[in-house]
Amino acid sequence: MVSAVPALADSSQPPAPYAYRQLPDPRQEAQAKALMQELRCLVCQGQSIADSDAELAGDMRSLVRQRIQAGEKPEDVKAWLIARYGSWVSYAPVFGPDTLLLYAAPVLLLLVGGLLAARRLRKGR
Repeated sequence: MVSAVPALADSSQPPAPYAYRQLPDPRQEAQAKALMQELRCLVCQGQSIADSDAELAGDMRSLVRQRIQAGEKPEDVKAWLIARYGSWVSYAPVFGPDTLLLYAAPVLLLLVGGLLAARRLRKGR
């Protein structure tokens, strides 16, 4: 019974229309694929939506393709997805209050490390 639980997590719904189907226009498909490489799968988190087989990633691929096909610019589609799912969905999140720590942490860690190293060197002398 316990081994059947993961099987129940799969949806019985068919995949989104453009989850596994390319756009007829090669230029639009190239734009969509480039954008899909920049977006993180919210289920897998280590993969882009282009590489993930998660159902949510398929839905997101379909949304990207549908919006690009409708004439939206990739930047606008990305902004819409960030507004919908948060900055975490982007591999290159925009600088803002919610990502301040993400950008400031490396600098702060270097400063703290430098201060600790300087203190250790002074004690050694």
